[in-house]
Amino acid sequence: MEEKNTTQLTADLIIRDFELETTTDFQNEDELFRMLADQIAWMIERRMEWLLSLMYRMDIDESQVQAALSPVAPEPANIGLARLVLERQKQRVHTKQTYRPSALGEEWDW
Repeated sequence: MEEKNTTQLTADLIIRDFELETTTDFQNEDELFRMLADQIAWMIERRMEWLLSLMYRMDIDESQVQAALSPVAPEPANIGLARLVLERQKQRVHTKQTYRPSALGEEWDW
C-alpha cells in the first residue's frame, strides 16, 4: 500500500476533526484550506462553543485563537482560524512521522 503524503495525512485529520464530508484526496493545501475556512465560517455562525472546544482539544494556543477572532484582526476570523488549524495539524503529522512508536519503544526496553 502506498504511503500517504503529508498533505493528505493533514487533510485526514482535519476531515475527521471537523466532520467534513468529502471523498477528495487533497494534493494541494489550497484546496484543503478553502474547505476548512468555509467549514469554520459555518461553525462560527452556528456552533461557536463546539469550535472553541475543538481548538482547545487540538492544543491551539488560546491567545492565537483570540487574536484571530478579534475585530481588529488583519483577516476574517474563519481565515485566521483555518491557518491556525492547518499549521497545528501539519505539526501533528510531522511529529507522528518523525517519532514512530516502534522507535520510541526500543529505547525503553529494560
